Amino acid sequence: MKRSKKYLDSLQKFDKKESYDLSQALSFLSGFNKAKYDETVELHFHLGVDPRKADQQIRSSLLLPNGSGKNVTVLVFADGQKAEEAKAAGADFVGVDELVEKIQAEGWTGFDVAVATPSMMSKIGKVAKILGPRGLMPNPKVGTVTEDVATAVKDAKGGRVEYRTDKLANLHFIVGKRSFEADKLQENILACVGAVLKDKPQSLKGEYIKSMSICSTISPGIKLDVRAVSAEANK
Repeated sequence: MKRSKKYLDSLQKFDKKESYDLSQALSFLSGFNKAKYDETVELHFHLGVDPRKADQQIRSSLLLPNGSGKNVTVLVFADGQKAEEAKAAGADFVGVDELVEKIQAEGWTGFDVAVATPSMMSKIGKVAKILGPRGLMPNPKVGTVTEDVATAVKDAKGGRVEYRTDKLANLHFIVGKRSFEADKLQENILACVGAVLKDKPQSLKGEYIKSMSICSTISPGIKLDVRAVSAEANK
C-alpha cells in the first residue's frame, strides 16, 4: 500500500515495534503532521475472546466524559408524547411509518444513531435487515430501546458511543478529535479501557486484551502497553 508523505514522516517519530504508556503515545500523536481538517482519534483493541460464542461477544455503549467531537444525527422511532419529547431533546428525525417506508423503499440510512420506544420494535422489524448490518438497529443492550427517548437523544448527541466485537475479535472506538487537549483524550480513552475491562466474559480463559493501539485518521497506529494502560484505567 502506498503511504502518504505525512504518514511516512510520522513513522519516523516513534518505534512501531514498541509499546508505550498512554501519555507517551498521546505525546507522539500530538507531534504528528496534521491534516487540513480536524482528524478523528481512534482506539483499537484486539481481544482474546471467541466472537462465535454468545457469552464472549462484547457489546455495550459508553458515554465519553468529554464527548466524541462528532456531530451525531439521531433518528427516533416514536409517536405521540414520546415523539414530542424526542423533538424537544434535539432529535433530527422523528416518526414511525413514514421513516420505515423511506428506509424500505430507498435503503435510506442518513443518520448515525437510531432510538426507539419498546412499542415501536414490531414495526421496525420490517427494516432490521437494512439497519442491522450497519449497526443502526435500536437495541436495549446499548440503551437505544427505551421509554426515556429524551435522555437517549441527549446522550447520543453528547458523546455516547456503541461498541461490539467484530468477527476477528476486534473493538473500535472513536475517542475524540486531534483538536482535543491531551488530558481530555486521555480521560476518554481510559473510560473506554475501563468499560472493556468490566465487560470481560466470565467464561474466558487466557489473555483478554491482546493488544491496544491509538491513531488518528491519517496517522500510523501507536501500540499501547496493555498492562500499564489497564492499571491506569482501574485507578
